[in-house]
Amino acid sequence: MPSQEPPRRRVPKPARSGNDGRSRPASRPAARRPGPRGPRQIRLGSPRPRLRLVSLGLTLVMLVFVVRLLQVQAVDASAYAAKAEKSRYLSHTIAAERGKITDRSGIALATSVDAYDITADPSMFTADFTKVPDAPEQAAALLAPILGVDTEVIVKKLRTPDSPRYTVLSRRQTPQVWNQIKDLKRVLAEKASKASRAARGKAAGGTVSVLSGVLQETSSKRVYPNGDLAAGILGYVNAAGRGAGGVESMLDKQLAGEDGKVTYAQSGGRRVPTASSHETPAVPGSDIELTIDRDIQWAAQQAISEQVTESRADRGYVVVQNTRTGEVLAMANAPGFDPNDVSAANSAAMGNAALQDVYEPGSTSKVMSMAAVLEEKAATPGTHVVVPNRLHRGDRLFKDDIDHPTWNLTLNGVLAKSSNIGTILATGQLGKTQPEANKVLHSYLTKFGIGRPTGLGYPGETQGILAEPQDWSTSQQYTIPFGQGLSLNAMQAASVYSTIANGGVRIEPTLVRGTQGPDGRFTAAPAPKKTRVVSEQTARTLATMLESVVGNEEGTGTKAAIPGYRVAGKTGTANRVDPKLGVYKGYTASFAGFAPADDPQITVYCAIQNPTKGSYFGGQICGPIYKKVMEFALKTLQVEPTGSKPARLPVTFKPGE
Repeated sequence: MPSQEPPRRRVPKPARSGNDGRSRPASRPAARRPGPRGPRQIRLGSPRPRLRLVSLGLTLVMLVFVVRLLQVQAVDASAYAAKAEKSRYLSHTIAAERGKITDRSGIALATSVDAYDITADPSMFTADFTKVPDAPEQAAALLAPILGVDTEVIVKKLRTPDSPRYTVLSRRQTPQVWNQIKDLKRVLAEKASKASRAARGKAAGGTVSVLSGVLQETSSKRVYPNGDLAAGILGYVNAAGRGAGGVESMLDKQLAGEDGKVTYAQSGGRRVPTASSHETPAVPGSDIELTIDRDIQWAAQQAISEQVTESRADRGYVVVQNTRTGEVLAMANAPGFDPNDVSAANSAAMGNAALQDVYEPGSTSKVMSMAAVLEEKAATPGTHVVVPNRLHRGDRLFKDDIDHPTWNLTLNGVLAKSSNIGTILATGQLGKTQPEANKVLHSYLTKFGIGRPTGLGYPGETQGILAEPQDWSTSQQYTIPFGQGLSLNAMQAASVYSTIANGGVRIEPTLVRGTQGPDGRFTAAPAPKKTRVVSEQTARTLATMLESVVGNEEGTGTKAAIPGYRVAGKTGTANRVDPKLGVYKGYTASFAGFAPADDPQITVYCAIQNPTKGSYFGGQICGPIYKKVMEFALKTLQVEPTGSKPARLPVTFKPGE
């Protein structure tokens, strides 16, 4: 078997040299024949540019975050912290409990009971939160009839509130009202929960109750247990919880106390129990004890209300005062109002007319003229006064309330028969000339308190009208002595008679006995100011003369007599100035007096404005009121009859005696 030779190895041939001796290039290799192709290889570009771009983008994003972080945490840190705190924490006022107002025995006349302020978080009524576009309108339709507030008002408070997280829908609602709202919220929440389960977690409209943002704050509501009793004295409290009339306004600062404040964290309209909170407790108001006796106030109010209705009069008032202390035991007005429902009250009846009405008193004012005559020793009770049927003075012709032949009266008789002419003649003796007499009379009227504040400090009180003597017109010089041409209020008129009853010393009327603070300590009211007006002798003489008005058959006040008691009093029937027309139209009927006459303890004054049915004379329609109220007061205060006999001064004289 022939041996195989190994393959020959090709040796490349040396390049040929050209003619010029340089070597020639090697021949081009032969082209490859086409054959089957392998996988194609893709060559990637350099990744570095892309990495640089991504890095730059990330750097810019991080830079934005860093800048924003610096702004939030460094530059504007305090501002953002405050916004966060404001959003998370809510602050509410804690209303102080308003003090009570009681009568002299501690019986409540005005007090406060638990109530609720109905509030809302407006952010919980937005479409985003409730998934309901008209959530405020739906909530308002449900709440309006319960709260007694117009639907439009509630919608406005929910859509455009003063604060984005807090608004008050209604203040001082009863617990029953809040219970109604709670029941309604529960029913709506159950419906929303069922709707949410039916939707199986999908966003479905109505899955949040439209009342979920309605909340409450504990408050208090002012109530008056006796209804309209003493409403003119007490006044009332407005919607903001502040006194808006009477004692409620006069002593609002003491009654209101000091509100507190609570700040707490909240989420979703609910308080976060584990979060911190800060509370400044409220300081309760002081209790006010009045000088008023509730029972006497009731008797006075009943009597005057019945007579005003029977006489079809515009209004009337009764004032009862302790003659020895100046304390006001009753101050009744008719018509009145119920401070529990101010919205239903007649605005004309909401004040205290006994202090705020100004009117000409008429003949009840003659007691001041007689006091001046006696004190100046111009006459005595027995001085003879010849009273004609007509008297010409200045530019006028004066007369008494009835036509009569010439009367031969004593000074006591002038007062008993309430003679205008006799009073003009008596006061004319106060000076050598009429201007001098005017000055003397004016000084006494001023000391009795006419034209000056009573001293009560009551809001809206009138001080009456008394011109300076040099400004008195020709007719005023003669009408003022018998009570026309000057004006006063009912409290001033009562105070005049209390001054006589108190031995000639005027004690400023008082309405407040004292206050009891939150610490339980009682502080008595300051002692009232005292001023001597006439001597004790003059006062006793006047008291005796006033008995003739009631106890003498010729007197004008016989209907005021009280069996077993000596009564001093005076009737009044004055021409009345119509406040709308500014002219004399109608009458003011009045009666004033005190008892027992020989040991005075109680003063009662009554006046009725513009009686239009039946009699308009003070002795006829106010005398019986005086009797009812005085009898009740004497029994209530257990004042016993003195048992002494009246002096019975003469009323007339025989010519030549």
